[in-house]
Amino acid sequence: MVKLVFCVRRKPEMTLEEFQARWLDVHGPLVRSLREQIPSMAKYVQSHLVPGGATDAVRASRGTDEPFDGISEVWIDEAAVGGGSDAGERLLRDELEFIDMARSSVFYTVEHEIL
Repeated sequence: MVKLVFCVRRKPEMTLEEFQARWLDVHGPLVRSLREQIPSMAKYVQSHLVPGGATDAVRASRGTDEPFDGISEVWIDEAAVGGGSDAGERLLRDELEFIDMARSSVFYTVEHEIL
């Protein structure tokens, strides 16, 4: 099993609150509705940025750049990596409505559980 990690930033015209609501309340249900059309997708999780003091402090302690607005993780059957589908195209069309693709990043990973 591999995991697709998508570090996302919102379109510039959206507030963080608008972005998170759109992602969770529109895109999330779309992913769920297409689940049977993407049988290789075992799990989908959204992690939304928690803005404010704690995030600012941990960033400052490490000298990192601005945070992403969130990440999504999709666990995928390894044999299906790279395969396209109509459902995948539908998800991409929706993502283009609220994600700033040029400022986001997507990649495949393999987990190594430590704890």
